[in-house]
Amino acid sequence: LPAVSFLKPPAYQDGHAQYSDPLDEQQFLVETVNRLQRLPEWKDMAIVIVYDDSDGWYDHKPSPIVSASNVPEDALTGPGSCTGPDAGPVVYQGRCGYGPRLPLLVISPYARPNFVDHTVTDQTSVLRFIEDNWGTGRIGDDSLDGRAGPLTGMFDFTGPRQPALTLDPRTGTS
Repeated sequence: LPAVSFLKPPAYQDGHAQYSDPLDEQQFLVETVNRLQRLPEWKDMAIVIVYDDSDGWYDHKPSPIVSASNVPEDALTGPGSCTGPDAGPVVYQGRCGYGPRLPLLVISPYARPNFVDHTVTDQTSVLRFIEDNWGTGRIGDDSLDGRAGPLTGMFDFTGPRQPALTLDPRTGTS
């Protein structure tokens, strides 16, 4: 796959439910994906859409604690406490858990059609995919890419490529 670049909406605000608009986000994403699918590079492209904040629109289930931490900023299980039976050892403070579950989308000619992957992933799963795809190895020093879930299950590099799917930015329909 080609090199990686990152895009943010031009009028991006600190997205929180009180003043963000999912329809504005839909329009930006659809316009961007439609434009990328028209490029000659589309045949070798993968678009990964990740969210860094739930905007208050998503999860209803608490996230797992993956690393113990006891700094005041980590208050998931009480003030200054973040621990649980599945929490790993404290290597670095401030890495309590994943936070709320968020969408992670892969759009590519190589994406498995009509597929929902139940692998636990996070933003560092994108880093892991890049490291694996280009053979760079892991960062190390307890970097989260070392335990990130893989994105490879979302792809099929052996079957036929999926055609571009142009959507209407206002309605999200084809």
